[in-house]
Amino acid sequence: MKIDILTLFPEMFEGPFSQSIIKRAQNRGKVEIKIYNLRDWAEDKHKTVDDKPFGGGVGMIMMVEILDKAISSLRDKNSLVILLTPQGKTFKQQKAKRLAKAKHLILICGHYEGVDERVRENLVDEEISIGDYVLTGGEIPAMAVVDAVVRLIPGVLGKDESVKDESFSKNLLEYPQYTRPAEYKGLKVPDVLLSGNHQEIKKWRQKQAETKTKKRRADLLKS
Repeated sequence: MKIDILTLFPEMFEGPFSQSIIKRAQNRGKVEIKIYNLRDWAEDKHKTVDDKPFGGGVGMIMMVEILDKAISSLRDKNSLVILLTPQGKTFKQQKAKRLAKAKHLILICGHYEGVDERVRENLVDEEISIGDYVLTGGEIPAMAVVDAVVRLIPGVLGKDESVKDESFSKNLLEYPQYTRPAEYKGLKVPDVLLSGNHQEIKKWRQKQAETKTKKRRADLLKS
């Protein structure tokens, strides 16, 4: 997979993408990630990428011309262009699974008061939000999307089975897990996990996952 990211702050990605699973995936050739500074497509001496909105208003808007040039220079027949914006559909695990099958993702990090509406209407394929709150820009959402997607690429985690029972993989939260010691300061691991009865362990885990999921849904309704 190839992932291109368009941003005004490329330095923000240096730490997250040079560590852990993302780094290993790149080193093993599972994914190629490139970060591009949108100012590289600006032609004036000030490298201007934004302007005041027509009709007045607070803040600055990212210009359609700059984004068009940047997208056009990177896009090919396999590209999926995604704008990270609060207006987008909420990013979920099923979306991450679909994106993990793509050959080329172009992620656009929105900033300031947003982007020219012509970008949203004509230049991107999808819009994604990571939640109903406002961040200073699309950089952190882009990192979240890349992390969620890259780990689902076959071979990235070593054993593909490791993602099958993760939270949200089957519309369920992951079941509780424990490790040694079996008792710590009076806190005990459930007996069923120590029984060696794999059928009963499977049933227990399924029930626990369902219970955690129901509780989370109830909490969301209250919030």
